[in-house]
Amino acid sequence: MTVTAAPAAVSGAADLRRPTLVRIGWLGVGVLVLLLLCALSVAFGSRSVTIEDILAGLAGHTDTVSQAAVVKRIPRTVLAILVGAALALAGATMQAVTRNPIADPGILGVTNGASLAIVIGIAFVGITHPLSYMGFAIVGAALAAVFVYLVGSLGRGGATPLKLALAGAATSAAFASLISAILLPRVNILGSFQAWQVGGVGGAEWSRMAMAAPVLALGALICVLSARGMNSLALGDDMAAGLGENVARTRMLSALGAVILAGVATAIAGPIGFVGLVVPHMCRMLVGTDHRWLLPFSALAGAALLVAGDVIGRVVSPTEEIQVGIVTAIIGAPLFIWIVRRQKVREL
Repeated sequence: MTVTAAPAAVSGAADLRRPTLVRIGWLGVGVLVLLLLCALSVAFGSRSVTIEDILAGLAGHTDTVSQAAVVKRIPRTVLAILVGAALALAGATMQAVTRNPIADPGILGVTNGASLAIVIGIAFVGITHPLSYMGFAIVGAALAAVFVYLVGSLGRGGATPLKLALAGAATSAAFASLISAILLPRVNILGSFQAWQVGGVGGAEWSRMAMAAPVLALGALICVLSARGMNSLALGDDMAAGLGENVARTRMLSALGAVILAGVATAIAGPIGFVGLVVPHMCRMLVGTDHRWLLPFSALAGAALLVAGDVIGRVVSPTEEIQVGIVTAIIGAPLFIWIVRRQKVREL
């Protein structure tokens, strides 16, 4: 597979020589911010808690309502970390594989592909086990990614970033229509699916996270091990091949890791948009374009963003919490417009 249109993802020698200490410093700042946000996530919500309640809740005590609230907030915080890191890592990988500055699981139709597969599994197969959800989601995400790439490759010029974005948007809309067509006659599953479709971490369960964590770790490992190859892809397929890189294998392996991450994240938290789009762009400003640094920092920043979004959704409305998928959309939409304007559209 080849991608022919692309601006170089490497921003020059100055970026490549970015001091390691600067990158380590930003990683340290990211870790501290994430820890602070985790503390806020445990402390804030519809019910106020004291330091004593937090310490007792962390120790597993549920003697009071406040302590029980703390215990309930811990798994949703962990889930936000897992899902945010997975989506950001998947987005950064997809941008590298397609050399498309606006690629992410939502825009390329991967998220809706996973959602459609889950709906088909629920409606026609009767899946109920979390592993079945993840399996269907990964298969659906993979098929959607392949379909979008094939459609975007048609015509002169091959799979340009603009054609991929348009193919992804059209495919995502088509999948959304198919989801509605399957659900409307089935009122018994419509309510539960609509709550899941918004995207949130309120229904976090340790058992589901325990099943998802190894699969997410596998997807993350594939992406991180492909980081050096992604740096070669940024130079263009011909240059990468000239440097001895197996372009097709690198692109396929990287895409596989991204599909696993996006599929599993969608299965356990619903379709959450914009995390995989905006986080890698923000991280490039801080640690540069070297994917050996960009990927882990994107995962860290994605986790922080989703934890922050969950906290905002809980405290902004005193009567009913706002799902994190809505918060990320509110944050991500203006940033998406800024990214498109910054790329001046003609480069897409």
